[in-house]
Amino acid sequence: MIARVLAVLLTLLALPASAEPALTVAVGGPERVYTPSALLARPDAVTIAVPKDASYGRAMTYRAVPLRALVAADALPRDGVLEAVASDGFVAHLPGALLAQTAGAEPYLAVEPPDAPWPPLPGKGVSAGPFYVVWLKPEASGISSEQWPYQVARLLSADSPLARWPALGVAETLPADDPARVGQALFLTNCLPCHTLNGGGGANVGPDLNRPMNPTEYLKPEALTKLIRDPASVRSWPEQRMPAFAEAALSDADLDRLVAYLQHMAGRKAK
Repeated sequence: MIARVLAVLLTLLALPASAEPALTVAVGGPERVYTPSALLARPDAVTIAVPKDASYGRAMTYRAVPLRALVAADALPRDGVLEAVASDGFVAHLPGALLAQTAGAEPYLAVEPPDAPWPPLPGKGVSAGPFYVVWLKPEASGISSEQWPYQVARLLSADSPLARWPALGVAETLPADDPARVGQALFLTNCLPCHTLNGGGGANVGPDLNRPMNPTEYLKPEALTKLIRDPASVRSWPEQRMPAFAEAALSDADLDRLVAYLQHMAGRKAK
């Protein structure tokens, strides 16, 4: 027995120290892998002050690398997106147009220093690190809170969500000024990072919103809008992860358009 215990201890002592976390970037060429130490040692790493961080809800200061220095917008497919895949299953789709613009919001990849960890996120036991997409001047380009993906593990080049998953799209016969068309864009930005619809989407955080039933089929409109605005005010469940969408992030008019999209898609269930 003592010999077995000693053998186990010797095996554990022989194991290598835990490796640094890594970020995989697969955009425009061979796949690249970065550690926090490697990114922080880059000559283009800078200190940035974010006046109102979307995830922490307060001012934050980071060491960060300009996202455009890691990911060239012209390496993305035409009308494509930069897919930011988080370790918890969250998947943000950042339009290539946002990365290509020379004015407006400025995207950075904030890197958590191994020797100076960031504080835990509000209500969570973990930080936003080790890799976190943050924005300076987000209001200049209408950046949504869901376009601040944290705990990012991979950055990938991808076609637009509608090109990849046509079942997310509204009917072609829908008038151009129909609220559901605007709601579709709002859904892709704010809901697709966590949910799928008709099986379309790459996230696995929340349930599919059209299979087997659409939420508009079992929730009154006022209850659904309240659920989106403040989930905890409608229901409580273990490990609740759905964020509240304040009016500053999603106006009442946009909330109505999002519900209009869901109502429209209730009649477009993909088999």
